[in-house]
Amino acid sequence: MNKLKKEDGFTLVEMLIVLMIISVLLLIIVPNMSKNTDVANGKGCEATVKLLQAQVHAFKLETGNLPLTLEALEAGNYVEKTTCPNGATVGYEPSTGKVTPSTQ
Repeated sequence: MNKLKKEDGFTLVEMLIVLMIISVLLLIIVPNMSKNTDVANGKGCEATVKLLQAQVHAFKLETGNLPLTLEALEAGNYVEKTTCPNGATVGYEPSTGKVTPSTQ
């Protein structure tokens, strides 16, 4: 009655195979995630420019004048911040009231 002893656990080969599968999946996923982040930052900046342009128009309707700077919109509580979500600045031409995205 000599019973074979069953051992619990994973072998080294099984562990290596699992690590290889995980590393291949990471090589596929990580570059796609960074690409999506760049697209999201661009869309966020476009949305900020549109919001600021609308607030410049609202400022002109209420005061009769264009703001001299975008910071005047912050001071007048029209917007909380005048930068893109990724930290890029936004251009503003006070003579025309045109808001433009930065060239980074």
